[in-house]
Amino acid sequence: MVLRGYVPTSEETLQMLAALRLQSLNSDFSTHAAFPRLEELFPPHVLHARLPAPQHRTTAKCRGARLRVGLLAGGLWGQVLAKQRAEQDQRLWGRLREEGASTMAAIVEKWKLLQGMGRPEAMAAYVALVREWPGFGSTLFDVDLRESPLEAGPQRLWLGIGAKAVSLYKPGELEPLDSFGYSRISSFGASNSSTFRLSVEDRDLLFETSQVDEIAQLLNTYLTSTGTQQPPQPQDLATSPASSDPPLLPQGLCPKARPWLHQPPVGPFPS
Repeated sequence: MVLRGYVPTSEETLQMLAALRLQSLNSDFSTHAAFPRLEELFPPHVLHARLPAPQHRTTAKCRGARLRVGLLAGGLWGQVLAKQRAEQDQRLWGRLREEGASTMAAIVEKWKLLQGMGRPEAMAAYVALVREWPGFGSTLFDVDLRESPLEAGPQRLWLGIGAKAVSLYKPGELEPLDSFGYSRISSFGASNSSTFRLSVEDRDLLFETSQVDEIAQLLNTYLTSTGTQQPPQPQDLATSPASSDPPLLPQGLCPKARPWLHQPPVGPFPS
């Protein structure tokens, strides 16, 4: 979750998390220690965000002789454009390598400060840092908010389902845009295979998502576990009936909310 950007925090904290992971994997710093790849320690998207935006290429103006459109598209001018793209890509990759080396150096310096810390301590410190995010313990789903009284158009959000409330986050932001306790939810369910509806008091929110069933089942689980009566469901909504058996609550960050979570993690921490 940390490596994929689903734990919003500062770059300084991300570097400390990487250092704690190194301490857990390799114990105290040593030049002979086996180093994981940077992308196994630090979110790659943070490095990519430092790169300059691609510049818009302008078409050169020909003065004098007129060149045919076919020549411009597939001849000499096409070769010039291809060369420019290759040079720009090479510069970007060079910049990315520089940023990666700088980040790894900062992580190693923090790792050196952890000398003497045991693996259990490193793991506990790692989790303590991650728990500082208010959304810790929630299951996150990528959704597009299609309809809302407060928004004019579709908006990409995280739908966080936790033990006490449902929250909406802008991706990467620490605090939720809004949060709804379960007692405020009047109904929820699937309008169709890709649209999930959540009715909160006098508000109706429609989310486009590929995980309609997962969201409905998880909401049902938390409503049952908190003792909240299952909200009445309109005829066009399809949610699973509440089970009479005590539900098993999901643990940790975003359990089983995404296919990639079934991949084996690298090292002792969830990736």
